[in-house]
Amino acid sequence: MKILVVGGGSGGHITPAVAVVREILRMKPRTQVEFWTDRKYYKNVVKITTEIGVQWGSERQKRARVKKAPYIRVRKICAGKFRRYAGWTKKDYLKNWQITLNDLILKNIGGFFGFSAGIIQSFLRLLLPMLRPDVIFLKGGFVGLPVGLVARFLRIPYVVHESDMVPGLANRMLMDHAAVIATGWDELGKITDRPVVTVGIPVAPEFREVNSIRQKSLKKEFGFAEDKPLVVVTGGSQGAENINLAVREILPEMLNFTSVALVAGRKHYEDMVSLKRFEVWERARLKSNFRMWEFNSEMDKLLGAADVVISRAGATTIAELAALKKAVILVPFERLPGSHQLKNAERLKEDNAVVMVTDQRMSQKPGILLNEVRHLIRAPRERQVLAENLHKTARLDAAEKLADVIIDVANEKTDKYKK
Repeated sequence: MKILVVGGGSGGHITPAVAVVREILRMKPRTQVEFWTDRKYYKNVVKITTEIGVQWGSERQKRARVKKAPYIRVRKICAGKFRRYAGWTKKDYLKNWQITLNDLILKNIGGFFGFSAGIIQSFLRLLLPMLRPDVIFLKGGFVGLPVGLVARFLRIPYVVHESDMVPGLANRMLMDHAAVIATGWDELGKITDRPVVTVGIPVAPEFREVNSIRQKSLKKEFGFAEDKPLVVVTGGSQGAENINLAVREILPEMLNFTSVALVAGRKHYEDMVSLKRFEVWERARLKSNFRMWEFNSEMDKLLGAADVVISRAGATTIAELAALKKAVILVPFERLPGSHQLKNAERLKEDNAVVMVTDQRMSQKPGILLNEVRHLIRAPRERQVLAENLHKTARLDAAEKLADVIIDVANEKTDKYKK
């Protein structure tokens, strides 16, 4: 069996795809898996899939410490991102003409050429029948769009997975011809006539609930006091500029009642270096109650140590926090196309599963975020209720279910998904 997996553009598309690959290889160890991703995430995917390949490889391969993952080939694919901002009027585009010129005109021209190159590249790779996979798994985002369009032209079956409450542009263009649409939310089945199955959002198996003893151990592992509450702030691997700026303003006050761990992100870390003055070390031991990272490769552990998490409202991050059973303050970025982060957060807020502070409100008054953090730190019962309600949304078998769907499509067993 040959399966092509396509994902990239953000960590939120990579980690679920990798979780599914892991399950496919567990179920069908002899499956030939090829993973296409963009240049930005190529090295990360190579590293992760190599570890998976060694894990599921033969004992002889493990002893030989192979450097390349058996059954998994990772390749770069060209792609182009088309940038839009939600809710902008003509006045907004004129008022913010520098953003319009740089982000929406020049970068979209580059995006068009990247998209065109991806079409050509995908066509050349998939043209010969003997090189074609039995099924293609497209984990949403702009990286999968050219591959999906070529797959449609060549009549190669593909499975689309949509994590958000509102489908992105790429998935909306691909859904009508997908063999099966897998979703993280039940509501998505109402907007298409194609076969839809709700599987949840796949997360790595490391993201699982920790007990109080393990939580204290993790706090100690990162240098924090075991008996003091910990707030973890993250904007994803690239970071979130507005969250960073708000934290920079309210950090001195926060440190009066809680420890703080900030993952500033690769894109914005240099702008936050001044906060290192709050991070005090003595003889290789953390003496203060603050730490900051550019990027943390052990997010499952860091989030597991948290009492409260401040985060963007991306679907994958929410799924990871739900699996960990954490009290969360979501800060959705409203300007994203389709306002999918806002709708993700609003849905969970209605279920009393999260606290929501919009990016705009936080940017105008960072004290709002400070007040929400202070309140949750002082209200352990409320934290527990939020965590339990969020945990109810977790589908810990999502990767396994999605792997089942992909294998069924490869074996042409799609009748059970039809309405």
